[in-house]
Amino acid sequence: MLKSFTKQEKSWMMYDWANSAHSVVVVTILPIFYNTVAGFTRDSASSMSVWGYATSIAMLIIALAAPILGVFGDFEGFRKKLFTIFMVVGVLACAGLAVTPLTGFENEAVAEKVGLAVLVLYVVSQIGFAGANIYYDSFLTDVTTNERMDRVSTMGFGLGYIGGSTIPLLAFLILNAVGVDMLWCLSFAFGFTAVWWFVFSFPLLKNVEQKSFVKREKGAVRQAVGGLSKTMKDIFHYKTMFVFLLAYFFYIDGVNTIIHMSTSYGDTLGLSSTSMLLALLLVQVLGLPFCLVYTKLAARFGAQFMVGVGICIYMGITVFGFFVRSEWQFWVLAVLVSTSQGGIQALSRSTFGKLIPDKNRSGEFFGFYDIFGKFSAIIGPSLVGLCSAIAANVIYRREGIDAATAPATLLEAISQRAAPWGVLSILIIFLIGAALFFFVLPRYQKREAEGQK
Repeated sequence: MLKSFTKQEKSWMMYDWANSAHSVVVVTILPIFYNTVAGFTRDSASSMSVWGYATSIAMLIIALAAPILGVFGDFEGFRKKLFTIFMVVGVLACAGLAVTPLTGFENEAVAEKVGLAVLVLYVVSQIGFAGANIYYDSFLTDVTTNERMDRVSTMGFGLGYIGGSTIPLLAFLILNAVGVDMLWCLSFAFGFTAVWWFVFSFPLLKNVEQKSFVKREKGAVRQAVGGLSKTMKDIFHYKTMFVFLLAYFFYIDGVNTIIHMSTSYGDTLGLSSTSMLLALLLVQVLGLPFCLVYTKLAARFGAQFMVGVGICIYMGITVFGFFVRSEWQFWVLAVLVSTSQGGIQALSRSTFGKLIPDKNRSGEFFGFYDIFGKFSAIIGPSLVGLCSAIAANVIYRREGIDAATAPATLLEAISQRAAPWGVLSILIIFLIGAALFFFVLPRYQKREAEGQK
């Protein structure tokens, strides 16, 4: 399957194999653990909202830093060093999370501290993950050509599905199935994620070199940072790139929100944690074949067409998610997500890579690509948390319930009734992204094509 790829392409793709462990274990298992810890605190009913806000904080930090980080990554010899720093930060945060399940959080006072520690380590791990990805994405233009970019980007996601997204989660489920205590299973999963992420980053560190760069001379840093305004002007000048980024801002927000909030949503609905994790394992197993399908179809119909297909599928997923109440429905939702999760992300990345006018500044441009992606990830989780909270307050007022004195079982039931409205709110974001992608973007592409004649 990988015979047609170069050594550098394969080494670059292996990082998807490495960091996907974080994507599935920390992003999907950790919310369930946090909800468990929050259940021993005084404010257990708002755990889904708090998790959404924490995700937004992490994305806000990296989004604000992304353009500057991209600038420094463009200097000769800097990209790999900065990649390594952020990767190690993420790995150490995962190692720290391995301690939290073994802290005796069943006591309310301890649960408050452990819950806060989980949130902080989660935010730090997300910063490490996202920061490293800025440089990982910008290496794409160093390892391959425009003609091969769709295949390389999509296969990277595919390797992530069969490797980091599957094996650590499968190991966790096997340990749980053979009777190992759940808290020890969680500790193993977080620790194993740290080791997996670190070890499988080495092919990129060894074999991938920064080929496109800006020479670092006296005053270069000041000029480069000041040049951010030039990059912004370039993005505005290339209207096709700007409209694509704007559409990406919205539709990828919906994708990221579903990824980050899925298990928190299922847990709020009272679904079995084991069943949810098995469904998510199915997503990873099906991820590779569907990525290959996207690659084949993109070669025939174009990457942009397939991104549009993914947007439509995700809008259907959001509507279906509103009606999920049972485990079999969650499984159907998982299969639907698996059809497009990797494809839409991979082809968006390669589509943007091909739009970059100056490959020597790919880190800078990918920094702005990342800021659009990360700022979008602030809106979605916050919107879910806000709409869930509003729906819960409406139910409280309608039924004359005082949240401060109501029993925990009643608060839990109200959270279950309110959560679907939070999920449905994601549809608003997808609709805006779809309008830009399907109706505005083609107009500018047509004008650009006519101007080149």
